[in-house]
Amino acid sequence: MRLPSWLTFGLGRPLPAVLLREGQIPGLRTAKTTLAAVVSFIVADALGTSAQPVLAPLTALLVVQVTMYDTVTQGLQRVASVLAGVLVALGVATFAGLTWWSLGAVVAMSLVLGMLLRLGPHLLEVPISAMLILAVGGAEAAAVGRVYETLIGAGIGVLVNLAIAPPLYVRPAGDAIGDLADRMARVLRGLAGDVRSGWSRDVADHWLTEARALGAEVARADRSLERAEHSARLNPRAASIRNAQPLLRTALTGLEHCYVSLRNLCRALFDRTYFIPVEEQAGAYDEEERAALADVLECAAAALAGVAPLASGSAPADAARGTVESHLIELHRRRDRLSQLLIVDPHADQAAWQQHGALLAAVDRLRVEVEATVRPSDASWRPPLITERQRQAIRRLRGAAAQAANGLQPRRPPES
Repeated sequence: MRLPSWLTFGLGRPLPAVLLREGQIPGLRTAKTTLAAVVSFIVADALGTSAQPVLAPLTALLVVQVTMYDTVTQGLQRVASVLAGVLVALGVATFAGLTWWSLGAVVAMSLVLGMLLRLGPHLLEVPISAMLILAVGGAEAAAVGRVYETLIGAGIGVLVNLAIAPPLYVRPAGDAIGDLADRMARVLRGLAGDVRSGWSRDVADHWLTEARALGAEVARADRSLERAEHSARLNPRAASIRNAQPLLRTALTGLEHCYVSLRNLCRALFDRTYFIPVEEQAGAYDEEERAALADVLECAAAALAGVAPLASGSAPADAARGTVESHLIELHRRRDRLSQLLIVDPHADQAAWQQHGALLAAVDRLRVEVEATVRPSDASWRPPLITERQRQAIRRLRGAAAQAANGLQPRRPPES
């Protein structure tokens, strides 16, 4: 059944396809968050933590995140912030009630403790919890109930996100890398069209700007792959990304190098065009040279376009590699023909000799990097449990603990 055109919203494909392309079932996170909030309220109410245990569903709302790792991290930070605030409030309530100076002391101590614990976005939860407990006179029942409700909300939020389709973003990452390859191919085709039809300084300037603008697309694809890798941490479905990640990382690394080569290629054309006088800008390359150069660019575009099906998984890997390799063979042949046309005596025109050499070197580098994007990999990837930044924090804590332990050891008296 073909959907009406108004359901495509001008995107060229049905709305469900657009939503599914982001790697999630539409409304899944909303349903999971709602379920976690309801279940946590029911559990907290059944356990009688308080008359109205709204803190449990509130915690569940804050804990359920787009990835399992973020969900677990948010849950731990939330529990730590509430527990720290409760302990500060109970300590102050032992000596004083709610006054202006006790409130200030609670807020100051809570913020310092939260910064020491590195609670990040949950830092303000420490003084909030402390003030709420201090407001009821440091009642032990209120403090215990707040801790229990936080534990219930955090635990159920983690369990719900774990049990119901914890998301992986492998497909969006592959689509982003495929889109990057297609975008590079479009730049090369557009450049080839202008080279074939005519050439000027304005055209050279335009395509150099277009090539530089690809940097934003490269960064977007890199962020998408990082999100896919991040979503695999603590995810029981991570097995599906172990073989896909090396392929995607290889393709993205190759395309990043292709981006640099494409910029160098456009810069070589730009330099050659601006080297000669303005009235001779159209003759920077003669008609035969422009036709040969356009053939090279179109073949390179076809090779880059062949990377997209491999990255997105829309075509079998072996077939996609075969297509790219056939285009690269043809690209090598066309490049050799172009080099014959661009031969210049360096003693007669040293600048042209250098600029033509830079152009051919950029084409060679582009061909090598396109070949690298489809290189097969037998490696298997596993998501790290902790990041390098977290490892450094653990090392710092161990070092501080060791120094503290050494400082507490009794010193030997000096030998006489």
